Amino acid sequence: MIRVSVASPQELVPLDYQGLKAAARTVLEGEGVADAKITLAFVDNPHIHRLNKQFLNHDEPTDVLTFPYTSPEAKTLEGEVVIGAEVAREYAADRGHDVGLELVLYVVHGCLHLCGYTDTDDADSAKMRMKEREYLTKLGLPDIAGN
Repeated sequence: MIRVSVASPQELVPLDYQGLKAAARTVLEGEGVADAKITLAFVDNPHIHRLNKQFLNHDEPTDVLTFPYTSPEAKTLEGEVVIGAEVAREYAADRGHDVGLELVLYVVHGCLHLCGYTDTDDADSAKMRMKEREYLTKLGLPDIAGN
């Protein structure tokens, strides 16, 4: 059973809770995950900035931080995907599409990280972009995955 919960201590960006959960489930099922307990947390800039500084020593807000609680091979995949809702709003405006679409991209990206994908070098980043495109297509959404 795949369980996806949403936490949203921010009120700046409206969320399609069911659509975001469905996106997470689509990725996890597509990657062969049968049992998972995932939290999607949508936070404001100060919150994600603090986490980014604390865990990655990057002194700025970011789009997605992923915290796996188990390995991708665990019987039950557990983890948290923390998403910068304000960052999504800014990027969506800059790129000319809806913030909801940007948030789905971040959910897909974070779930791929929980499934073991990395983007630490160009080759790994290219694989992740390909997978993001695959899942956006499965969800019937336009390709906004970038390069």
